Amino acid sequence: MKNFLCGSASLFALMTASLVAFPWTSLGAETATDYDPLVVSHREPGAPPSRVIDLDVFDGDRTRTIPIRVHLPTTPADPSDGASPLPVVLFSHGLGGSREGPRFLAEHWSNRGYVAVFLQHPGSDMAVWRDEQAGRRMEAMREAASLENFRLRVRDVPRVLDQLEAWNREAGHPLAGRIDLDQVGMSGHSFGAQTTQAVSGQSLPLVGQRFTDGRIKAAVIMSPGSPRGRLDPGAAFADVTIPWLLMTGTRDTAVIGGQTVESRLAVFPALAPGGKYELVLHDAEHSAFTDRPLPGDREARNPAHHRAILAISTAFWDATLRDDLAAQAWLDGDGPRTVLGQDDRWQKK
Repeated sequence: MKNFLCGSASLFALMTASLVAFPWTSLGAETATDYDPLVVSHREPGAPPSRVIDLDVFDGDRTRTIPIRVHLPTTPADPSDGASPLPVVLFSHGLGGSREGPRFLAEHWSNRGYVAVFLQHPGSDMAVWRDEQAGRRMEAMREAASLENFRLRVRDVPRVLDQLEAWNREAGHPLAGRIDLDQVGMSGHSFGAQTTQAVSGQSLPLVGQRFTDGRIKAAVIMSPGSPRGRLDPGAAFADVTIPWLLMTGTRDTAVIGGQTVESRLAVFPALAPGGKYELVLHDAEHSAFTDRPLPGDREARNPAHHRAILAISTAFWDATLRDDLAAQAWLDGDGPRTVLGQDDRWQKK
């Protein structure tokens, strides 16, 4: 089955979601006002942003090597000094990507005290197009957007978590004692969003399997996708029980796949209430969630979009993986509006 990932060249026609205003929590406005998800909080002045460690995870059952890049907060440097293990957030790249990006997410999340682990999925990574002639690259990418590669991706995630658990117990390893594997977040963009949805609660009747990993406590999904054809989004997402943050844009289409802006927006209404959020950035294209423009871009990128993505994703991680009450108050109160444009849309249920 080809072209499984999200994205298509369809323009936004009608926005059905509306802005919802939420009251402060019982903490009071002053608590949320003091909270700032954009402040770098986990390193001392002058310290390097984070320690970058490239590792390989080998899956013997599939004879498959999964490259990962770990962005490890630099302070405190040694758990033997009394440092607590840190929550971990995983990221799954889009079609043709790699473990090297998006750096703006990796660096900010790690500087906020998260062990940021960026996966690279062989078969749908940058190797698909890198050595192809220019005229052949798009065809190669379309071939890589397959059900087979989707299955490979969703199995990469639990294998990486298994290996992180092993390294966390391995004396002398750079990750030994550094990771709190009771607090795991999963995220991804485009094909990585499809991967994230599958491992964090989505039902997949056409695939005939469930891939939900119970170790994942929350998910940030950038450019989400709903089932194509006659499948009911409600049936696909009814069993999602953990917090989900959806992020998309009013021009969030791509040159490969079958998703439209409308199908991306169909995910949020299908989710059961409880810890579910949606951000829709005005005029944001598919590349808004990446470090650089993508094929098919039509507009100059809005630099304010990255600021909003960082702030809201960080508050979501703080609230769901750290039980930070100030972050929760910021997220459920007026906090998001302080980083959004007038025409950006934000809602919760």
